[in-house]
Amino acid sequence: MTDVHPSGLLKSQRFRQAREEDWRRLERLMDKAEKGSASKLTDAEILAVPVLYRSTLSALAVARETSLDQGLIDYLETLSARAYFFVYGSRATIQDRLVAFFRTDWPAAVRGLWRETLVSAALMLLGALVGAWLVMHEPEWFYAFVPADLSGGRDPAASTETLRATLDGADGAQGLSAFAAYLFTHNAQVALLAFALGFALCLPTGLLILYNGATLGAFFALFASRGLGFELGGWLLIHGVTELFAVILAGAAGLRIGWAVAFPGQRRRLDAAVEAGRTAGIAMGGVVVMLMFAGLLEGFGRQLIVDTGLRYAVAAATALIWGLYFYAPRPAVAESIHVR
Repeated sequence: MTDVHPSGLLKSQRFRQAREEDWRRLERLMDKAEKGSASKLTDAEILAVPVLYRSTLSALAVARETSLDQGLIDYLETLSARAYFFVYGSRATIQDRLVAFFRTDWPAAVRGLWRETLVSAALMLLGALVGAWLVMHEPEWFYAFVPADLSGGRDPAASTETLRATLDGADGAQGLSAFAAYLFTHNAQVALLAFALGFALCLPTGLLILYNGATLGAFFALFASRGLGFELGGWLLIHGVTELFAVILAGAAGLRIGWAVAFPGQRRRLDAAVEAGRTAGIAMGGVVVMLMFAGLLEGFGRQLIVDTGLRYAVAAATALIWGLYFYAPRPAVAESIHVR
């Protein structure tokens, strides 16, 4: 039997008339937001959406409980779903996410890894010192640290002029570019492996960073023994500041995961690894960007800039840029309630 109010209106009609103005307002706001104009919503409109959403949910619950007509229930369900994604869903565009990554997420992740970064840098420095000391006292150690493919004939058996040609390009652009590209590929592989193997209780990561440092130390000892240490520094650092810093950060990311796995504290081991992986993963995403930038410096800057002093100037500039970007104090920024 139909439930009719004395006014002659059906129950669902009365229910709808009492609340329809709010539903229509919420529907207009959702239409505006879904057409890409969410950033144009006023503060009052954005604040009104959650209130209208809760009111619509309440109306939907009443409609279901009292078995009102199915058309009304379907309408409220659709409207509630749209409002839910506005209130709780991610509305950021790819551009917004990229901006947030470079502006806040990546620098914050790197700062959060400062302890592991110091450890990683110390391991690389230790490896470089050990490698250089061993090669300076016994040149045959060079072959233990530097693969033949990487050295490309630039080893203790090479003449001083051959080594000098590596630094000024006198041995031909093709050979120099191949050697530089191989060195870059080597460091990129070390970076990726240092991160990927971090879960194995930090040990493979630490050994890779040590090894990479020993390789650099062996190279430096060889060139320094021929009076070319200063020139080698400029040749390496013009891109090496970015490239080696990327390797250090990759090592730091791997160490963070490995430490969490080894010492999870009160958490489950898997939960600790997942939590550490969030920060480490963000940092590693930035490492890939750094390696790409280092590749550009490798392919253009080092080949086009042959003056050693200018190479050091570029290296100092990149070091300053990365230092300010990651570690300069940042003023607290209040979050905007606008949806961009």
